[in-house]
Amino acid sequence: MTILRSPHGRWLDLRRPQVLGILNITPDSFHAGSRVATEADLLRRAEAMLTAGAAALDLGGYSTRPGADDVSPDAEKARLLPALAAVRREFPQAFLSADTFRAAVAAEAVAAGADLVNDVGGGTLDPEMLPTVARLGVPYGLMHLRGTPQTMTQRTDYGPADADLLPALLRHGRDQLAALHALPGGRAVDVLFDPGLGFAKTPAQSHALLRRLPELAPLGCPLLLGLSRKRMVYGPLGRTAAEALNGTTALHMLALAGGARLLRVHDVREAVEAVTLYGVV
Repeated sequence: MTILRSPHGRWLDLRRPQVLGILNITPDSFHAGSRVATEADLLRRAEAMLTAGAAALDLGGYSTRPGADDVSPDAEKARLLPALAAVRREFPQAFLSADTFRAAVAAEAVAAGADLVNDVGGGTLDPEMLPTVARLGVPYGLMHLRGTPQTMTQRTDYGPADADLLPALLRHGRDQLAALHALPGGRAVDVLFDPGLGFAKTPAQSHALLRRLPELAPLGCPLLLGLSRKRMVYGPLGRTAAEALNGTTALHMLALAGGARLLRVHDVREAVEAVTLYGVV
């Protein structure tokens, strides 16, 4: 499966790697430069990303950075749904992703025009998420996470020498895919698998996963990778998230070499250039 088909008739072709631009409608996302506070700012940034070559845009109203405050479903909807409607109105052909782990938010986002549900919980944070995705027939980003965004930094023990790290991801992916496929309509859902770099994983564990991406191939899903400006990039460099663009680009090339098909990024032009050069050399 290399083409994601939206229930709205739009599609995303992953036969070559593509770029997913991040639009954070939150006041506390870890990279301050990714936050948008007004509709005008949102639309300017969306246009710039699409012009720079983003194949899709990922809109989120709940920050999942380590230690972020919990946000109520109503507050998340109040951020996400108007933003999604505005981007859909201005860019009717754009492929849009709703970044949420809540089934009710996902359902309303799809009704408002979202083409993909990008779930950091991979169906573990809301028992209604997989049934909702199956019922709607919407493409689904299934991520690996232990705990919640509030507790995940305490859930990084994968056994001696992290021996169970990759098997844990494979079990999670297989279990959640089996649960989805057992639902009416579930087998028709196009699924991306995201190993969740930085989510319940130390920087060293995320680096190890980046090296071992090809071992996730048995899941049979295109890989969605989100490493843009994360601690795994800026920590070893002694930098900050704001200074991590060059390091992000370097690791994007490793992700592409490991089989990533969709890069979730803050900096679209640079990521598109990385994809282009990866396809040339």
